[in-house]
Amino acid sequence: MTISEPISEVDVEVSVNGRTRRHRVSARLLLSDYIRDTVGLTGTHLGCEHGYCGACTVIVDGDAVRSCLMLAVQADGAAVRTVEDLAPAGSDCLSPMQQAFHDNHALQCGFCTAGFLMTLESVDPGEWNGPERVVELLSGNLCRCTGYQNIVTAVTEAWSAYDGSGGSNDG
Repeated sequence: MTISEPISEVDVEVSVNGRTRRHRVSARLLLSDYIRDTVGLTGTHLGCEHGYCGACTVIVDGDAVRSCLMLAVQADGAAVRTVEDLAPAGSDCLSPMQQAFHDNHALQCGFCTAGFLMTLESVDPGEWNGPERVVELLSGNLCRCTGYQNIVTAVTEAWSAYDGSGGSNDG
């Protein structure tokens, strides 16, 4: 019987914000570290590194995922979206949700904001049915600064303007 060497490095191909990335990575590299250190996108923050705080939330194939709990090799072949992908490409504009966060003072230090935004981005605004749903959706995201009310207000404002056609009711 032959004991094989453990796999230490793996080739991965991941679509990050619509751009295919190919890298050879450690088999134990976390997706959060891949995004930040290998790809160079630092909007995804690491808070607790145990999946409790939600600061590292990204979207993988349409689902909100704690990137500190997922290995980069598990994202091989997947489409990953980070907070850098929310605003229209090549513009200085904010997405409607980012603008609502700004307008309603739904952030203070900003460390947790990307995680909140990505959690919300994974949900169809057409499923909006009131502030209680927002509280439920964001129950896995922690913020030490805002007290949450301004976050709920921002989401309520942004989703109330949504008309179901991919646009908003305000124009």
